[in-house]
Amino acid sequence: MSSAATMIVAIVLIVTIGRVLRERYRAMGRLPRGKDNRWTVNSIGGEESAENTRLQSEVARLNERIRVLERLATDPAKRLSDEIDSLKD
Repeated sequence: MSSAATMIVAIVLIVTIGRVLRERYRAMGRLPRGKDNRWTVNSIGGEESAENTRLQSEVARLNERIRVLERLATDPAKRLSDEIDSLKD
């Protein structure tokens, strides 16, 4: 095998091992994707953890509001009128 072919095989092997390790660490929760789509080390401190918890609860609240709006938008007019009247009380 020529030295060029050996070098190509070595590069492919190194890249493959790197990807396997990256996926392994990501699956273990140690390497989540960052905001800019780069891989970052997971270092959640007390402040970041509290912020994550707050944001998760806000997302859950907003999802519930979206469900209500979708239900109101897709229900027949009579049910919509009844729902609006019940919200007024």
